[in-house]
Amino acid sequence: MSLAKLRTHYTADIKPGKVDNGQKITLAGWVHEVRDLGGICFVVLRDREGKAQVTLVKKKVDKELFNAARRLVRESVISVTGSVKFEEKAPNGYELLPDEITVLNVADSPLPMDTTGKVEAELDTRLDSRFIDLRRAETTAIFKIRHQALQAIRKYFVENGFIETATPKVVATATEGGTALFPITYFDREAFLNQSPQLFKQILMSGGLDRVFEIGPIFRAEEHDTRRHLNEATSIDIEVSFADHFDVMEILENLVAYVYTQVIEKCTSSLETLEVELKVPKTPFLKLTYDEVIEIVNARSEEKMHWGDDLSTLGEHVVGDYVYETTEESHYFIIDWPTEIKPFYAMPYEDRPEYSKSFDMMHRTMELSSGAQRIHIPDLLKIRIESQGLNPEGFEFYLKAFRYGMPPHAGWGMGCERFIMTMLGTENIRDTVLFPRDRRRLSP
Repeated sequence: MSLAKLRTHYTADIKPGKVDNGQKITLAGWVHEVRDLGGICFVVLRDREGKAQVTLVKKKVDKELFNAARRLVRESVISVTGSVKFEEKAPNGYELLPDEITVLNVADSPLPMDTTGKVEAELDTRLDSRFIDLRRAETTAIFKIRHQALQAIRKYFVENGFIETATPKVVATATEGGTALFPITYFDREAFLNQSPQLFKQILMSGGLDRVFEIGPIFRAEEHDTRRHLNEATSIDIEVSFADHFDVMEILENLVAYVYTQVIEKCTSSLETLEVELKVPKTPFLKLTYDEVIEIVNARSEEKMHWGDDLSTLGEHVVGDYVYETTEESHYFIIDWPTEIKPFYAMPYEDRPEYSKSFDMMHRTMELSSGAQRIHIPDLLKIRIESQGLNPEGFEFYLKAFRYGMPPHAGWGMGCERFIMTMLGTENIRDTVLFPRDRRRLSP
């Protein structure tokens, strides 16, 4: 079966200057809708790029072809060959006058959910039948934008001297301590799914790769069941040698602005489908110290925050609203966190060791990224591991890299799904990942 016989164009390719009026083409896709008006029948064909109207006038087409079009079952797969007729009143400015309609696969009926948008479906229904949900223009638009965002991220890193890497997802010990790990059987011993590429990124700094990035899965066995948590997510990570936390904050904010610019430029149709109007975030982002955040939370809410507390969900919203009211921007940094509530590898300030050279990049609605200058002195790193109740022997593979010449370095990790979620204003993080893995969902 020849591809040229099944499809010569996508629906979005049919434009004056690219295709001639009356030119024979072949479209392939799904039957989105059939409207039988007696003397005329409209078949709406949908493919990845949009929709096209196939018009059959009873008096002008073969009787068998007309009747076959009327009998088409919604969401069946078809290939249509015919002549292009540019028509301003038609959807997308043209219609296809068919010579032949080939049914490639007939869909069962009734459908698991409606694809036209006339009947809304609950999120669980959509995820249970994700293959149907992806046929909705709104769902497709999210993943087209996600694709473009990831393309822009890679382009930005490569143009700024980064090397793409891939670190193990099966590990022998916890990356950052704690118990939020998925244990697995690895032949005759226990292993875990990695919760972060952190330790391996740092080892690469000892190896001299200097500037690295990774886009890959992370796994966290946290029993959250909220609209912004996943147990398998995609993390965007960097590590940079001969740099401090301010250096990598600048990389991060410039990356965010660049991705927004690229999405605005290259995803016009998808943004229109979602009715989202984006604005490029202004850089540099506002930087609030942890102490300033405590003052803002305590002044603007009944919830009281004490030194050493992490920022609650309510606190995030309070501070995010404050930033938006004062700057009209949604992104900002919280810097200088207490050392004791940050991971063992965060570098303390030399003159005030109770504070660390760490930061979180926040959106008005939630945390997007965490980062820090890392401890590169092996003795200090061992002390910090012990101070968090961890056994340094379990980190020997990691500590070894620090004993033979580790440069000062810094880095961060950002959740891809949260980044897309806040960019597009989606209500649930599960809308931004094809097949979510959360506390309740393991299939499909």
